[in-house]
Amino acid sequence: MSEEAPRRTRMTQDERRRQLVGIGLRMLVERPIQELAVDEVAKEAGISRGLLFHYFPNKTAFHDAVVAAAGRRVVRNTAPDGDLTGWDAVAQFVERFHEQVDRRRGSYLALVFGGGSVTLDGELVEDLRETMGARVRDLLGLPDSAAPVTDAWTAYVEARALRWSAAPATERPRSLADETEHCVRALRALLDLS
Repeated sequence: MSEEAPRRTRMTQDERRRQLVGIGLRMLVERPIQELAVDEVAKEAGISRGLLFHYFPNKTAFHDAVVAAAGRRVVRNTAPDGDLTGWDAVAQFVERFHEQVDRRRGSYLALVFGGGSVTLDGELVEDLRETMGARVRDLLGLPDSAAPVTDAWTAYVEARALRWSAAPATERPRSLADETEHCVRALRALLDLS
């Protein structure tokens, strides 16, 4: 008796785009965005390279979609609970940011240091920090004039999260709670100086 080939289900254009971006996100863990080969993505999706370009006009557009999805993931996963406000919400953001970097350290490094945006101009990193800085300003009711402080503080939190997550969990010099408290105190001090 012959075995039947598995039936393929036809995906909508949006479903296929999401599938392709999802494959790209998984691959981003292993390599910088510039090394993300569309041939490999198409092969894993079970489509031809040419069909991939039906969903994205070119390689740059595909890379941009993957980078944008990775940035949205970071923003979504670090959002504090909606019922928290003020400094409690900022503390939860710091905690979740550390957890996000710890959980997906490889993909985070590939996202922000593996060339970042396809143009290599650092724009993605700045956009991500500005988005996080804007979140902090919203949580604390700060004016836009505080952007230099909140954006720089976000870069500081990122650097601390990367350093903290680089050590094995049993060898970290600070607990997550201590790390969170430190970062919140640092923001308070910076705001007092400005």
